[in-house]
Amino acid sequence: MNAPYIMPKTPRNNARQLRKLDFDLANYFSNTIIPQLLVDADLILRIFTPPAMKQFSLSYDHVGSSIHDIKDNIRYPTFVENIEEVIATGENLEKEIQTTDGLWYQMNIVPYIEHEEEITNGVIITFIDITKRLNAIKELEKLNAQHETLMFALSHDIRQPISAITLLAETLTQAYKNHDLQQFDKWIKNLRQFSKGLASLVDDFITDNGNMSKEEPRELRLNIQEICADVLTALKYEIKLHRIEVIKNFQTSEIIFPKNSLRSVVYNLVHNAIKYRDPDKTARIEISTEKVERFVVLCVQDNGPGIAEKDQARIFEKSLRIREDVQGTGMGLYVAKRMIEAHGGRITLESKPGEGTTFKVFFKSEFSPKKH
Repeated sequence: MNAPYIMPKTPRNNARQLRKLDFDLANYFSNTIIPQLLVDADLILRIFTPPAMKQFSLSYDHVGSSIHDIKDNIRYPTFVENIEEVIATGENLEKEIQTTDGLWYQMNIVPYIEHEEEITNGVIITFIDITKRLNAIKELEKLNAQHETLMFALSHDIRQPISAITLLAETLTQAYKNHDLQQFDKWIKNLRQFSKGLASLVDDFITDNGNMSKEEPRELRLNIQEICADVLTALKYEIKLHRIEVIKNFQTSEIIFPKNSLRSVVYNLVHNAIKYRDPDKTARIEISTEKVERFVVLCVQDNGPGIAEKDQARIFEKSLRIREDVQGTGMGLYVAKRMIEAHGGRITLESKPGEGTTFKVFFKSEFSPKKH
């Protein structure tokens, strides 16, 4: 068996090998589709791939120029400092950067090592387009947040009808035991009404949000007065039980919002006014609307105990409960705020301890212009 031929080390052969290596490197850099730069230890640009021209204002005349003198469109002020860091430490560096045209790249700076002498003689900088990946992550985060909001909204809205049905079942049982057919018939009608309301709530939720994996809940032109009437019907058992006076003053009615989300927002505000009533007063809730510029403002005002000033700034925080003696999850106002802001509105709070609380919700009165 013949031994493999090894080219003898002569100056001519060494020069030939170096030329071949230079040719291979230049061939690689001229044909790769990945933006790359080779910068030597003196920060001189030695070679680059054609796609790198998108990240830098490069021409082949720039080869041999200092990296300091080359204009880039990267929103990353420590680019040169990071090159120097890798040359000094010999450690790889990876960063996510954005270009001025809004694209995102993963920038990898790795040491260019001359293995015979084991020295770092520069760096190779690679840019990998991660814009689609980051956009996909953002969309996933958006869908997760939307899913979380909708699930909290449904669980919040569905709790009251279930509670009412449970109370009605107990009342029906008592009427049946007392052979009071008149009361029995009355509560049966109420039970059917609550059951229909619960079924309608679920149907609306499925209709409005069945495609939430693809898009936001659909905005519609809605009559907020009708939605408020539905909410008051759903809460009439508690309103009657606690002898709450409800005042309605609708100056305008049409708003733009997803139907099920609107019911959730209104229900939350009215139900909170019921839950946090002042037991030492005759409870009163005033629901009104007015047109303010391009918004319809829904105002829900109560004469309850009010909210302490220290809690007002935190009232919309997730899972915040300012009173442990009132049953709840602390999610209602957090979810409502997210829903409102997701559809171009805002919610404000005014409250004075001992005098009551007023929530104002600013809803769009016209559809937003379509994006082309």
